[in-house]
Amino acid sequence: MGKCVTCGNDYDGTFEVTTASGEHHVFDSIECAAPVVAPTCVNCGTRILGHGVQNEQHMFCCAHCANEVGVTGVSDRVTSGS
Repeated sequence: MGKCVTCGNDYDGTFEVTTASGEHHVFDSIECAAPVVAPTCVNCGTRILGHGVQNEQHMFCCAHCANEVGVTGVSDRVTSGS
């Protein structure tokens, strides 16, 4: 049993997340975890819950946002050309 660091719920179904930097957090739901551990799009500030788009230095929620700040060669969709 643990207490969610976001909402304070003392719940028997909590889970722990350890980040790449070694920080440990306890949450009771994905909704509570997202604002704490999900990366943020450099362009629009939204939390990235999927794969997103990344260049050497930054993460973006989509190719459109990456393109907005000058990143080229990325696409949200692969077309068949037909």
